Amino acid sequence: MLSDIEIANAAELRPVARVAQDELGIDPAHLVPYGHHKAKVDLRYLQSLEDRPLGSLILMTAMSPTPAGEGKTTTTVGLADALRGLGRRTMACLREPSMGPVFGLKGGAAGGGWAQVVPMTDINLHFTGDFAAIAAAHNLLAALVDNHLHHGNALGLDVAAVDWKRVVDLNDRALRHTVVGLGGQPREDGFDIVVASELMAIFCLTESWADLKRRIGDIVVGHTRDKVPVTARDLDADGAMAVLLRDALAPNLVQTLEHTPAFVHGGPFANIAHGCSSVVATRAALRLADYVVTEAGFGADLGAEKFVDIKCRTSGLRPDAAVVVATVRALKYHGGVDVPDLDREDLDAVERGLVNLERHLHNVREVFGVPCVVALNRFPTDTDAEVARTVELVAGLGVKAYPATHFVDGGKGATELARGVLDLLDGTDPPTVALTYPDDLPLVDKVATVARRLYGASGVTWDAKARRRIERLQADGYGELPVCIAKTQYSFSTDATLRGAPTGHDLHVREVRLAAGAGFVVLVCGDVMTMPGLPAVPAASRIDLLPDGTVVGLS
Repeated sequence: MLSDIEIANAAELRPVARVAQDELGIDPAHLVPYGHHKAKVDLRYLQSLEDRPLGSLILMTAMSPTPAGEGKTTTTVGLADALRGLGRRTMACLREPSMGPVFGLKGGAAGGGWAQVVPMTDINLHFTGDFAAIAAAHNLLAALVDNHLHHGNALGLDVAAVDWKRVVDLNDRALRHTVVGLGGQPREDGFDIVVASELMAIFCLTESWADLKRRIGDIVVGHTRDKVPVTARDLDADGAMAVLLRDALAPNLVQTLEHTPAFVHGGPFANIAHGCSSVVATRAALRLADYVVTEAGFGADLGAEKFVDIKCRTSGLRPDAAVVVATVRALKYHGGVDVPDLDREDLDAVERGLVNLERHLHNVREVFGVPCVVALNRFPTDTDAEVARTVELVAGLGVKAYPATHFVDGGKGATELARGVLDLLDGTDPPTVALTYPDDLPLVDKVATVARRLYGASGVTWDAKARRRIERLQADGYGELPVCIAKTQYSFSTDATLRGAPTGHDLHVREVRLAAGAGFVVLVCGDVMTMPGLPAVPAASRIDLLPDGTVVGLS
């Protein structure tokens, strides 16, 4: 079979202006083209559509990720293509890939096989420059902080209490801890990856230029010695930073291999930030299409929880239905089978691993109140017996599972899944989506509620500094903000090696960060890093440029 990039290179793409006009009714005058096959849609035009009714929002989430990969983005694209193939006006809304994972462990993130968004190479690399704009705005604030210190520190910023690091869109563990200001007033500092920047979260939660500037101004860069917060607005940085992000805030329009329109916009990490594409893109898509398929990062314990408790809480948007991606291989992995043996038939392991999927389904249906189906993303090594047993086991939980072969067959391979989603939407009243906790619950109790209700934890433990920090934030008036728990994606616990659905474990919080502009409090748990490192054999080693200009290995 052709590789993902060979498929993408062979695709006959339509001009993006034609996709916009034919599929969405957008006049080319409202596009800002970036070549022939990608464009930004003018923000003023999208804001003019505010009187249009919203279509149905379908949330794509998944069971806990495994090293084998489950194909959540691929399934998002496959479902969108299938819905369009059934004559429904459909859009997909996806995050932009970070070059950290692209060159690191994961590789590209534009879907795969015959279920991709394209041009795949552009999307995975520089695209329309959004991440560069976010990095520039973020690092401008860092430069202004150090410049303020250099020129007398009129605000009295405590040099030891500066929280605003620098960012770069690559995995580079050597930059986790640095020293800045040599030759002047040196201080310890470090780098995060761009997708962990508070600016990325702000970018994906705001809906207007005015709100963007307000949120940027609210960013707390540090404190004075008297514990008074110092903001970006105090440094007169908000205006220039907003200017750098002005054009980036317009969503990026591309297409799938089957010409389904897709917004690919924004990309906060799901285990560090809230893991969803932009509210701007999602709301615009809902006004342009009857059905919008969007994904939330990693499993439902991270992506779906933050989609509901942060993105929905902030925007007022609500999913009408959810699709939980599962694979036979993932079930066997959570049933105790290691990666080298996943291709062997093992019905007992499928049954043992069901506990992971069962908890995710419980969280989606019972905690969030969203009706759902299971997309069983079928791999070539899955046996008929394993697939049939999975469908049977899921049915025993009161949920329908639909095997899908979109990776090999494109949209037609997800047709039954699409019909199942339409039946779900047609057969139920609009759900009353529930937040996991109310706004007025104290921050400490919000963390405990998520840990207990979604992770199966028995309690929460704290580093002393983290506990003092969250109590200070509560006292300083930030108690009504939602919490964003940063933990490993591979387990319900903070121990990545605990598979299945562990219970009785403790959620350990080692660091607390305020994201005042984004409007949430980040709890860093376990050993999760905001600047990832590269693996022993990075994906970058497979990527190459041929003499004729063809890119290979980017998948």
